[in-house]
Amino acid sequence: MMALEPSPARDFLAGLGAQLPRPSAILMVSAHHDAAYDGGRATVTASPTPPTIHDFGGFPDELFAMRYPAPGDPALAERVVDLLGAHGLPVTADPHRGLDHGAWVPLSLIYPQADVPVVQLSIASNASPEWHYAQGQALAPLRDEGVLVIGSGSITHNLRALFAARLPIDAPAPEWVTTFTDWVAERMAEGVIDDVLHAVERAPHGHDNHPTMEHILPLFVAMGAGAGTGGLPFESERLHASITYGLLAMDVYAFGGETARL
Repeated sequence: MMALEPSPARDFLAGLGAQLPRPSAILMVSAHHDAAYDGGRATVTASPTPPTIHDFGGFPDELFAMRYPAPGDPALAERVVDLLGAHGLPVTADPHRGLDHGAWVPLSLIYPQADVPVVQLSIASNASPEWHYAQGQALAPLRDEGVLVIGSGSITHNLRALFAARLPIDAPAPEWVTTFTDWVAERMAEGVIDDVLHAVERAPHGHDNHPTMEHILPLFVAMGAGAGTGGLPFESERLHASITYGLLAMDVYAFGGETARL
């Protein structure tokens, strides 16, 4: 609903594209493209014209009418295949799959003209946080090629609690949400990567905020891409923090330092 409803996160994303150097392409890692439910093998979209996927139900017709007609980039998809394969992380190019709502909803705010090519890489919710971080490290060279690597998920994501509570969009967050997000922010600022990778296990109320892992895994790919494999100090910046419906925290982080966000 962020595509339709006003919120601090929507406002932030709507102004983000103008603050970033214009990328040559975007590699999007979305919580809603999960290899665990897609044949068990990681895939990357390779369509030159990826369709808009409406992978949800029970929402307003206006959402189903939305399209995000960004071009794909088959050459970038092959580059992703090569980079991951060189690190023993095989991935298959999918010439048919389009962009799910975890990709096109935020991108419709960041780049509303849909004029930047987009390629989408799957997560694998049956793989470890370290596997996702290693994927990001393998993909770090893309940043030097002008590719913006985005992990799209949610820093908290307990839909059962959300639907049970039925709070208004601007409701204050309970302690079990803010304690978790504050813990992650502190470990991120300190560069304690292993703690962030295992936040669901180690942070207060980790499992309450992530009963399943898929919505935090994209974060780890972005972290890895920002850190790379060159032994540089881990740098992160918390660009935005807000909460909708009391329970869905929408933090935005940048990795790799001020001059290396692409």
